[in-house]
Order: sequence, then C-alpha cells, then structure tokens
Amino acid sequence: MKATQMARITLGLVFASFFIWLIAKQVNFAELSSVLANTNPEWIFAALVAFCCGYACRIARWRKMLLQDSPTLSFKNCAGPLLASFAVNNVLPFRSGDVMRAFAFNRQLKTSSGIVLASLFVERLLDLLMVLLMLGAALTMFHLDFERFAGVGSMMLISLSLLIILVLLFPRLFTPLIRVLNRIIIKLSPGFGYKLAVEINKGLNTLLHLAKKGTMLKLILWSCAAWLSEGMLFWCVAMALLPAIELTQAAWLALPVGTLATLIPGTPGYIGTFDYFTIKAMTSLGNTTAASTAYALLVHALLWLPPTLTGGLYLLANNIQKPRIKNEYDT
Repeated sequence: MKATQMARITLGLVFASFFIWLIAKQVNFAELSSVLANTNPEWIFAALVAFCCGYACRIARWRKMLLQDSPTLSFKNCAGPLLASFAVNNVLPFRSGDVMRAFAFNRQLKTSSGIVLASLFVERLLDLLMVLLMLGAALTMFHLDFERFAGVGSMMLISLSLLIILVLLFPRLFTPLIRVLNRIIIKLSPGFGYKLAVEINKGLNTLLHLAKKGTMLKLILWSCAAWLSEGMLFWCVAMALLPAIELTQAAWLALPVGTLATLIPGTPGYIGTFDYFTIKAMTSLGNTTAASTAYALLVHALLWLPPTLTGGLYLLANNIQKPRIKNEYDT
C-alpha cells in the first residue's frame, strides 16, 4: 500500500475515532437503550419503503444518463452495478465502488468507462446541488444563522450552488482546461494519454448531451425525487422515535448536515462523522442527546445496511471482482 493511501486511511480513522469519542462522551447509554427499545417498527418499514423509492430514482437517473450511448439499456441492468458500487463504497476505502462502477460493468451497460465516469461526475454534482439547496431551505425554515450553524456564510452556499449549475449547463466552458491536461498526460505517457483522450472525448460528448435543457431538467427532477425520498426516510425514522423525538421536522435539517459531513475524511460508511453531525442537527432544534443519538444510529443503519446487503449479494451472484484500472489502458 502506498504511503499516501496509508496516510488517508490513518487520517480517516483518527477523525472517525474523534467523533465517536465525542458522541460517547455526551450520551447517556441507559437513556439511549430506552429510546431504541421503544422504536415503532411500522415507521421503520415506511422508512425502508422511502429508501427503495429513493434508490429507484437514482437508478432511473443514471439510466437516463447512459441511454444516449446505450439506447437499449434496461433499468434492471443499471440497478445491479449501482447498488454494487454503493456496497463497495460502504466497506472499502478510496471510493472503490466508483472505480468498480466505471470499469467492471461496461459489457453489461453496453458503454465505455469514459461515459460512465462522465455520468458519475454529473451524478455527484447533482447530488451536491440538491444537498446544498436542502440545507439552505432547512436553515431558512428554522430561522437559523447560516454562518453560525454551517460555518460558512449564505453567499458561500449560493456561490457554490451557482457554480455547480454553471458546470452542469455549460460544460463546454471547461473543455479547454481538460484538453490542456490531457495533452500534458500524452507528453508524459503517450500510450496511456492517447487512449485516455478517446475516453475523454466520449465523456465530454456525454456531458454536452446531458447539458441540453430537456435532458438536464429530467435529471434534476429525478434528483429531486431521490433526495425527497431520502428526506422521507429521515422523517419516518423521527416519527418512529416519538415521543422521544420532540421535533420531527428537524429530520429535514439532519439530512443535509449529516450528508455534507461525509465530505470529512473518515472510514468507509462514514462511521462517526455522519452520526456526530446528524446528532448536532437534531439537538440544535431542541431534541435530547439520547433521542438524537438513537435517531442518528437508526438512520445510519437504514442508509448503510440495505444497499450493502443487496449490492453485496449482486456481486456474489455475478462473481465480480474489483477491477484494476491500469488494465483499461494497457498498451
């Protein structure tokens, strides 16, 4: 293992341990057990339904991105690779699931790695845009100060959102920079560089196609549906913990805050980082620490366990191994 990879793993473990320590330090475990024991299973089932709806929207969105290059691509053929990638990301470091999705399923998806990588890029931008919009809406709804709560001013959130929209709608503005970087790679490694250029061209064409108003609007609508479904999961878990959770609407603040916390270096599955900031969001609106901790643990389990199990079973059934990227460009 390279020194940089070891450093990243170590840093992630340090952050995760720190946030787990902060959680353990402030929670009363007897109260936590009592809250969990009174969980309403019917609302947990409703949360699982919301989870399934959210992932169905994500699969449909990804399929829409790939249809230009693979017109006959089915929903079923997209579902397995997407769930598998989430499963691998949940248990292995370095976004290994994204690497797998880009290189291991090309035959099934009937497309190339360059196009899949472009779709992953757009997917991440759309998700980040939705989370930023939901954070802004939640902070406004609860009359919270942007800078005090989020650590950044409202102008930072607005500017970042506008930049994402600019990239999504006008990717042609950034193509000169990408071309320059590719030319540098060709000079350093001609064989790899020229093959990479082919994939870059495919990826850029995909970005330009997705940037069309009608196509991007559909992707944004699928993104809204996916994140609203995930928001319903957060809210259903809050309802499952009544009356311990006093303000169930706090779930709509916990979603963007907990999700953005996953950008902090951590372990696969975001153990500690996601939980601590989800708890912070819930307690900031008057919920008790014990109830907020129980809430964070349940939400985390519902977000982690279903895709890890279903994606893992898909990988086992199809005997797919993590690909080595270098094989894609071997001379």
